[in-house]
Amino acid sequence: MRMIKNSLGLLAIFLCILSFAIAFTINFTPMFAFDVDYFNIPARTGLSKETILENYRILIDYLNFPWIESLQMPDFPSSESGLFHFYEVKVLFLLDYAILFISAPLSFFFLRHKKRTNTLYELIQPTRIMIILPIIALFFIFINFDQLFTTFHEVFFNNDAWLFDYRTDPIILALPQEFFMHCFILVFGLLEVGLWLIHRYTKRALGL
Repeated sequence: MRMIKNSLGLLAIFLCILSFAIAFTINFTPMFAFDVDYFNIPARTGLSKETILENYRILIDYLNFPWIESLQMPDFPSSESGLFHFYEVKVLFLLDYAILFISAPLSFFFLRHKKRTNTLYELIQPTRIMIILPIIALFFIFINFDQLFTTFHEVFFNNDAWLFDYRTDPIILALPQEFFMHCFILVFGLLEVGLWLIHRYTKRALGL
């Protein structure tokens, strides 16, 4: 029973850090603003940086807030297929927030219980192992992001709506695959930092 509780607690910690990393990356608009210049997106779209950022803000608001039920980007028309894909993405965004709100308090109470019962030492080896996972993920991101990107969509979407045609969904010109690579790197980088901090916390609490 103790092993099961530890496993569930560690799972809650992992999901909490991962969902936070995703939520942070979703809303870290400075990275997109940087990529607009870095990938010369205005030249691809024929729109100014300010216009692109405004449309991106509208998109992010739609994906973030359940009470925004329709997506209308003034400078990027969307097909029915494209709108459906963004709806599916919205569902995943809201699911991530739900996981964060559930796993955060569970992680807090689990760590507090381990500290009160002087059993934080049980987390040192598992967190050390967990730290390796983002490193492996980052390795695959760098060596073959194209395949990872395709596999990700095949796992989370059971349709081809994510395969945008720039003629009907020109927003894809403003969201190049390289931007999503930066998003993946940031997510797993934050996951690595979060897991390392938990590992460091357990060692410091034990005076190690």
